[in-house]
Amino acid sequence: MRSITTFDIQYAHRFYKFKGEAQYLHGHTGVLTIEVEDTVNPGVNMVFPCNEIQKTAWNVIKNFDHALILREDDPLLPAILAVYEQQGIKDGAPTNQMKGPAFKTELATAYPDCRLVVTKETMTVEGMIKIVYELLKDKLNIARITFTSGVNAASQEYPVSGTMDRCPLCGIALKDGVCPKCGYRKQK
Repeated sequence: MRSITTFDIQYAHRFYKFKGEAQYLHGHTGVLTIEVEDTVNPGVNMVFPCNEIQKTAWNVIKNFDHALILREDDPLLPAILAVYEQQGIKDGAPTNQMKGPAFKTELATAYPDCRLVVTKETMTVEGMIKIVYELLKDKLNIARITFTSGVNAASQEYPVSGTMDRCPLCGIALKDGVCPKCGYRKQK
């Protein structure tokens, strides 16, 4: 069975070297849907609490919200960073509170202090799915990710093998046999 949750993400990007309107800097509201698969945990009668999926995923996904997403070879990138430097916001600002931890993967690097994500590939709906899966595959049993942005949509299914040990009292994943939320300890 699956537990499903969604996120709204506001972001700006462009398709560098694309011939069409998308080559210009523009913004979107994207909707990211994550489906987590496992057995129904009999203690809480659910696969995984959706609010816990949101907390786990939002910790990294919030780096994309209200962010500029550019490809690493886009000539706008150094110009944007120069303007941020002139404004004194390249290394953050007191009003920039909604940010996750910086990350670097093969596909993307997040610079949360300046609300910037630099990608290896053009940021398409398919690209967002690949990046999100890479960031969350070890934290959640992801069975499917869907991302829509404007009139564009893509979806990818992933094989789920095994089950995660979850707390019978609150449903979240155990870490070394202990629930990080309520302190439950799995009997050995």
